[in-house]
Amino acid sequence: MTRDNPAGSSADKEIADVIERADKRLATAIFAALQDARNQAAEDMAAIGQEDATPAPEYFAAVVHQRMYCVMCGADPDTFAGGDPEMAYHVIRNSQNIAKHYWSAEIDVDPPEFKVT
Repeated sequence: MTRDNPAGSSADKEIADVIERADKRLATAIFAALQDARNQAAEDMAAIGQEDATPAPEYFAAVVHQRMYCVMCGADPDTFAGGDPEMAYHVIRNSQNIAKHYWSAEIDVDPPEFKVT
């Protein structure tokens, strides 16, 4: 945004549009990958006679969530090593704010102080 035009310049709008389209493509690709993972697991479970053991799609979403949480916090998603606890705090607080604001969760999102021990 520019100071002279609080609504933003046309370049700002173009940048925002490009990012929004990329966000939507990314979301579409993630949802497709989650469904593909579940479908492949279902096929593999059927091949070993364990159709009822196929994880729900939410399981795969949780796996992606955990790995992306590590990436956002600077940790290795395979070992959890190297994460930034302050970034972790902010990511968690953001999730709490979403739950509180949009889903009326009774969550204390304003702890008295953040400390790394």
